Amino acid sequence: MPPITIRLNPNDTVVVARVDLMAGTEIPGEGVKTAGFVPAGHKVAARPVAVGEPIRKYGQIIGFATQAIQVGEHVHTHNCAIGSFDRDYAFGADVHPTDFVPADQQAMFDGIVRPDGRVATRNYLGVVTSVNCSATVARRIAALLDREIKENWPGIDGAVAITHGTGCGMAAQGEPVDVLRRTLAGYARHPNFAGVLLLGLGCEANQIAGMVQSGGLKTGALLETMTIQESGGTQKTIEAGLARLKAMLPEAAKAKRVPVPASHLTLALQCGGSDGYSGITANPALGAAVDLLVRHGGTAVLSETPEIYGAEHLLTRRAQSRDVGEKLVERIKWWEDYTAINKGSMDNNPSPGNKAGGLTTILEKSLGAVAKGGSTNLTDVYKYAEPITAKGFVFMDTPGYDPVSATGQVAGGATMICFTTGRGSVFGCKPAPSLKLATNSALYRRMTDDMDINCGPITDGEVTVAEMGQRIFEHVLRAASGEPTKSEALGFGDDEFQPWQLGAVM
Repeated sequence: MPPITIRLNPNDTVVVARVDLMAGTEIPGEGVKTAGFVPAGHKVAARPVAVGEPIRKYGQIIGFATQAIQVGEHVHTHNCAIGSFDRDYAFGADVHPTDFVPADQQAMFDGIVRPDGRVATRNYLGVVTSVNCSATVARRIAALLDREIKENWPGIDGAVAITHGTGCGMAAQGEPVDVLRRTLAGYARHPNFAGVLLLGLGCEANQIAGMVQSGGLKTGALLETMTIQESGGTQKTIEAGLARLKAMLPEAAKAKRVPVPASHLTLALQCGGSDGYSGITANPALGAAVDLLVRHGGTAVLSETPEIYGAEHLLTRRAQSRDVGEKLVERIKWWEDYTAINKGSMDNNPSPGNKAGGLTTILEKSLGAVAKGGSTNLTDVYKYAEPITAKGFVFMDTPGYDPVSATGQVAGGATMICFTTGRGSVFGCKPAPSLKLATNSALYRRMTDDMDINCGPITDGEVTVAEMGQRIFEHVLRAASGEPTKSEALGFGDDEFQPWQLGAVM
């Protein structure tokens, strides 16, 4: 039988309950008897901790004791809290040569090669809106086009309306509109879209002409623009927009899947609805898959800056240059200022669901979240929705809120998403397919229609992290080749586009 608790590091103050532990349960190998009930995924003190003393998990500080903690006690929000401590950024200290797979031995998937050489994992047509005022019209156009595609164009995956709640009530110049334009331009040029219609109202702050210019977009047969005001209103715009997109159908239908190397994949890494197992099973297993992808020449994108807070020093140690490491530290400092200005705290996370699953502080959550990034060198750091050009393991600055974070990653060019969850997040992100990784077997059984991969067998003692990483890597290749994900089968992805909204709404 697998042990009833998990010790992650010999120096840890705590062990993690693998199952619910009743009061008085003896923990083999630890010389510890539980002082009270400890839920599965939660922590048990393996040694006494004095007030103010650091509490360690993963061999790292996850918080400080707010009261004296005795051996066997449940360690959680009632006796552990975040505190300040120095982090040694040690830029590049853990950089090491990557054992790349020779080009002729790279893993392959069946991708769609666009005329300009970019490789897609899906084949959609899209209506991208500049402002909330054009959202309804865009959705109606996409719905009509999607019906036409499903009836007559089997080689096309469908039509997607990329709508949002902003685009006006902001200055026409400055960081907020720049971020929005960068995000929308990223979707407009995304390889998973064969063709796109940019649709505006006409009088909004985020003018389409400005978006085209700032994004370096080139309009033509597969990238059209129009506004409702110039087109004569709702019905005329629907008719004209539908006609323009229908004209793109023959070209989109020419797309065929052909074998291409895994080096053409850009994989976004996400976690949501995390629990105490996230940093033990699904996240490190995804990290093992990331290491495989990087070795095969691909790219993986870690994000959610507030959810690496307190663990960023583990990434700066892997930065391939000091400049790359400093870029990450600069984003951390930006977030500290940003939360302070808004009278918030970097420890407003974990969420109530995270805490119910056993996560106590943002430090603990971050240490588990960073595991998604594997162990290879950090090759670059990007601002939100910036085009990702580097190969290997990279970081993109985004909020921790999953839809906003994934939107930035896809705008940057991610063509696949792997999303780990312990509580049961449901998420899709058209045009990029999203795979769900359950951290525990109970969740997988409970929500099997939503979960693509069960990482619970790691704690059940049935597979190693490396073996699960291999399974994830192979599943990524199948999904990139066109195998539907659970979220796609359920119809997710049309409503999850959420660009990061900065600044005041005016």
